[in-house]
Amino acid sequence: MKQLIKNKYLLITITLMLGVMLGWLIKPTKTIPEPPSDHIHKEGTAGISSIYTCSMHPQIRQSEPGDCPICGMDLIPLESDTEEVDPMSISMTATAIQLADVQTVVVGKEKGVKTLRLPGKIQVDERLLFTQASHIPGRIEQLMVNFTGEYIAKGQAIALVYSPELVTSQEELLQAYKINDEQPALFNAAIAKLKNWKVTDEQIQQILTTEEVIKNFPIKANVSGYVSQKFANLGDHLDMGQAIYEVSNLSRVWVLFDVYEAEIPWVKTGDKVNYTLQSIPGKTFTGEIDYLDPIIDPVTRVAHARISVANPDLKFKPEMFVSGVVNSTISGEDDAIVVPKTAVMWTGVRSIVYVKKSTTEGLAFKLREVTLGPALGAEYIVTSGLQLGEEIVVNGAFSIDAAAQLAGKPSMMSPKGGLAVSGHNHGEISSAKLKEDSNKIALTKASKADMSLIFENYFQFKNALATDDLLKAKSRAADMLQSLLKLDKTYFEESLHMDWSKYHAVLAVLLEKVNSQSSLADVRETFLSISDEMINIAETFKFYTNSLYVQRCPMADANKGANWLSKSDEVLNPYFGEAMSTCGEVIKWIR
Repeated sequence: MKQLIKNKYLLITITLMLGVMLGWLIKPTKTIPEPPSDHIHKEGTAGISSIYTCSMHPQIRQSEPGDCPICGMDLIPLESDTEEVDPMSISMTATAIQLADVQTVVVGKEKGVKTLRLPGKIQVDERLLFTQASHIPGRIEQLMVNFTGEYIAKGQAIALVYSPELVTSQEELLQAYKINDEQPALFNAAIAKLKNWKVTDEQIQQILTTEEVIKNFPIKANVSGYVSQKFANLGDHLDMGQAIYEVSNLSRVWVLFDVYEAEIPWVKTGDKVNYTLQSIPGKTFTGEIDYLDPIIDPVTRVAHARISVANPDLKFKPEMFVSGVVNSTISGEDDAIVVPKTAVMWTGVRSIVYVKKSTTEGLAFKLREVTLGPALGAEYIVTSGLQLGEEIVVNGAFSIDAAAQLAGKPSMMSPKGGLAVSGHNHGEISSAKLKEDSNKIALTKASKADMSLIFENYFQFKNALATDDLLKAKSRAADMLQSLLKLDKTYFEESLHMDWSKYHAVLAVLLEKVNSQSSLADVRETFLSISDEMINIAETFKFYTNSLYVQRCPMADANKGANWLSKSDEVLNPYFGEAMSTCGEVIKWIR
């Protein structure tokens, strides 16, 4: 029995060994593939792996399709990975240029004409402004003109005055008249005394003829015009020469324009002004400046430019508002390089533009620092930095600058450029250590104030969306962009320059995007990305004195949820506004 079992195991072992040997004999010979002669991949070639990039952030490079880690847009195949001709310029694909709404113009020369809009008023011509005074002392017994605005004619009796001194002088005249033959000198002296009080020859003859004293003596108007002020009332006692009325002759008036201190160099005597009045719609008047104030008002900081206007039908009434336009040719700028203001990015120290360059591989844009001359309304005169015929960006410059910053090229924030961001970083915080050490990051007093202004504008932006106020939201976004541009990256330690530049670049593009959006839904979608960046900034730099609250609405962004930042734990939902103002909760706070 034992022998039978041993033979059975031996048979199984031999069978297995024969099977292994047979498999080895029939196995085909392994062919080792030769190494490829060329390892360089040509992107976009059929059958070979493509490199995918973001149309808005060309520094992103990935071997597979997906979403941009910075803006969330779909990645597209790289059209060309050829190195740029100018390493200091930033290349953009045609798709990126279209999405960023980049617009350019060719630099040309124009006549340096500055257009100024001058507010003003109609005023009385001071040369036709008179004071009607009493030429005799006494008490007012009657006023013939009782209100301002009443018209008086020259020679018209305007008041009756009882004057004891004048009554005495008239009695002296009558006594002297009786002895005129014996003492003519006394009679002539009495007449001269009355004439000093502006008693006319007719009035003197009336006294002599009637042999009666005029007790209530009439005061007659010296000029014609409208009573603009009334200084005396019935029963008042007057001194000789005391004013009773102010009289304005409105046959001619002045148009006085306010010229602000900064505009004074562009306004001069002889300039023609086109002006309109609200009370005379549809009609434009033209006049020539005949006088410019040599002294600036210390309170309003304006000088007045004057036009004298004939006013026979009284259509120009004092205190009417006037709006004027003057086109002033700037001396020495008859043939100047003029660019739109939208082309210039101003950092407070430098003014830059982006110049378009065409290469064999496509389009590129290079930063150029320029020197600005006077502003011409919506344009600037460029005194240096641009040549005739060059093509510059007038819309979408912030998008180009953001791409330049993230690619380490010269940009508004980094004039000399910097290290390009690696494709594996994707614009995230550069290292975990920075987050671990974020409590140690210290900012100067000035930088804290500037950073706080960015956040305050953000909070107002959020509150405007919470109340469904589109115009206010866009205005606060514009303020936030301006405060962002004023924050100098030199406030930060060298190791943080790139981190701040990335935040700055993304925020600048998003905030500029808000300016072109026309609906609350679009602005709220952009606000979601802005909020994510602001939360990262708050967590990284931790400069705020008080706690900041991160709040979340689970229903926002098509039920995917969205976060925002708040100064208090009160929930004011910016994504649904007043329809669901309290939807949300505090998910964490930043101390």
